[in-house]
Amino acid sequence: MTDSHEKMIIIGAGAAGYTAAIYAARANLSPVVLAGLQPGGQLTITTDVENYPGFADVVQGPWLMQEMQQQAEKVGSRIIYDIATSINTELNPMQVILDSGEIMTTDTIIIATGAQARWLGIESETIYNGRGVSACATCDGFFFRERDVVVIGGGNTAVEEALYLSNLCNSVTLIHRRDTLRAEQILQDRLFKQANICVEWNYNVTKILGSDSGVNGVCLTSTKDGSQKEISTQGVFVAIGHDPATKPFKNILDLDEEGYILVKAGTTLTSKKGVFAAGDCVDKIYRQAVTAAGMGCMAALDAEKYLASIGD
Repeated sequence: MTDSHEKMIIIGAGAAGYTAAIYAARANLSPVVLAGLQPGGQLTITTDVENYPGFADVVQGPWLMQEMQQQAEKVGSRIIYDIATSINTELNPMQVILDSGEIMTTDTIIIATGAQARWLGIESETIYNGRGVSACATCDGFFFRERDVVVIGGGNTAVEEALYLSNLCNSVTLIHRRDTLRAEQILQDRLFKQANICVEWNYNVTKILGSDSGVNGVCLTSTKDGSQKEISTQGVFVAIGHDPATKPFKNILDLDEEGYILVKAGTTLTSKKGVFAAGDCVDKIYRQAVTAAGMGCMAALDAEKYLASIGD
């Protein structure tokens, strides 16, 4: 049973989804935003935001997303607190199946479901998240200027984060559970040439140490003999990868080997007509709120152009 028909359904309520909604609503498309499990996206678990344009002072991530939501609603978007479990792009109009059992039909879909950082899964990581523990050096590195930090991981992301932080921090310690890195050789060469970066080989971080003022150290456990040691640090950057929230679209849209949605270069067009994608479910390079918002704008404009073409 079909419960409602919409011109546009936006799946995801982060920076990309809300920006798409703002642009689409201003074009009189009356978009519906499916808020999903985490309305506001990654910024709802980000405390201090200092790099989003337009704010001279530090703002709070949850507040910023609340402002985006209110702006989207003010110009004519409708927010539905439900989860899209699947889409059917073979029907005309397309269908969006919700967790509640409702089926909505739509002329266009914008997917802005984002991605989530992989975490270590230890209790102390949760305790100090936002108080010295981060999964984004570009977002939070500025707060650790002239301090000692650690980066956990051994792939491209970890090495890139370590290199970025080396320009801001007093020292960077890369902690890797193996004795070789998985990062591209050119990145490894840059890493080993950087004087203020050192590597702790064959160690896992098993506990993050701290006090009321935040992180002050990590406990390492050897992957070879189980021995332990502690090193002092003021910041912990977890760089063991991200998981795009794209499982509902597997075998429906073209995804890359990591699960990110593939779009036509320079656009937000997916492999299915009328379906567009924006934000961190597409972008595995920059992963910033401002780039997600930019892609949300692109998706709304691409979708508006598509609707005009089928109207003709």
